[in-house]
Amino acid sequence: MASIEWRSIPTVLYPQEILDKAFSRASKQANLVEDPDKYHRVRKQMNRMVQSAADIISTTLLDYVAKWPSLNSLSDFDQALVDAAVGNDDFRRNLGALQWASDKVIQIASDSQQKMLRLREIDGFHKQRRHAYGRLSSIIDQISEPILWLGDARNILRKLPSIDSLEPCIVVAGSPNVGKSALINSLSSGEPEVAEYPFTTKQLHLGHFLHRRRAYQMVDTPGLLDRPMFERNSIEMQAIAALENIGDILLFLIDDTGNPTTPIFEQENLLKEVKNLITGKPILVVYTKSDLYEKIPSNLDICISAKTGYGIEELRSQIIKIIAADDVSDPLSLPENWHREDDSIKPMGSPQEILRRQDEARYL
Repeated sequence: MASIEWRSIPTVLYPQEILDKAFSRASKQANLVEDPDKYHRVRKQMNRMVQSAADIISTTLLDYVAKWPSLNSLSDFDQALVDAAVGNDDFRRNLGALQWASDKVIQIASDSQQKMLRLREIDGFHKQRRHAYGRLSSIIDQISEPILWLGDARNILRKLPSIDSLEPCIVVAGSPNVGKSALINSLSSGEPEVAEYPFTTKQLHLGHFLHRRRAYQMVDTPGLLDRPMFERNSIEMQAIAALENIGDILLFLIDDTGNPTTPIFEQENLLKEVKNLITGKPILVVYTKSDLYEKIPSNLDICISAKTGYGIEELRSQIIKIIAADDVSDPLSLPENWHREDDSIKPMGSPQEILRRQDEARYL
């Protein structure tokens, strides 16, 4: 399941902007009507104005519904992100309101056309058009709150991180100031991305490194593991639920140097909590800031320094080995989602050309 590009969600117009857009374009359509008979010309003009306004409103609303991601098509992680950020129920309900409104405005246009067919006075055509416009405005007024909600939600959703579920993912966790962002920076092949996280006021760092043309994604967890479970609110709990749905491996970072921000016993208690909470994936305990040790303790299995680079490449190799994304069990088939470069596949030529080369090879 490919990642969602949240930034592609379209801008949502205000309710009055939708009406202004529809009525303005409808007026231009009326000017295109040509008929020497005034009675028929006015009826066609009013009909076209109502139909055009309804079509523009309907198309605008349906465009939002189509371009917003369907929750059912999202990964569990992305669904949890949306739920924590804006609420899945509100997401469905407000998009559903736009679908309902789109159907209603098309029905209004159809009703108006049927009534105009029975009218015999030019003034009646104008009155019917104004009546239809009033009904269209009423429909938009009824969904003004969903439209405004979508506009606000769009501003939030555009800041969500895009995690590709087809690629390996490494979750980096730990107490504050243990070096999560520094580790991601040092492992990353390029400049890490900084995205807003809906669960806290802090930011989320996303990085990646390449191995055999495959991108290994790294996600940190700011603010999620800073306090005991019983003190966390529902939003933070949803955040933790989201983390349970991503990642092939979890790196838990510990700062066991002389003066850590969080006492070591609290970090160890947090590690126990995380092990009980997140099951089904390997957890690698990594001790950070090795440059601050006078002598690295022998009991620390994995010890690194993002500042000096000590242990970084060894950690990278261990991550790749544990995830085993490129292990080939069948030599005749490539691993799932194996990356191919287009220019690596060279045309072999026509059958005649292949036979010619084979004949030449016999005499070499």
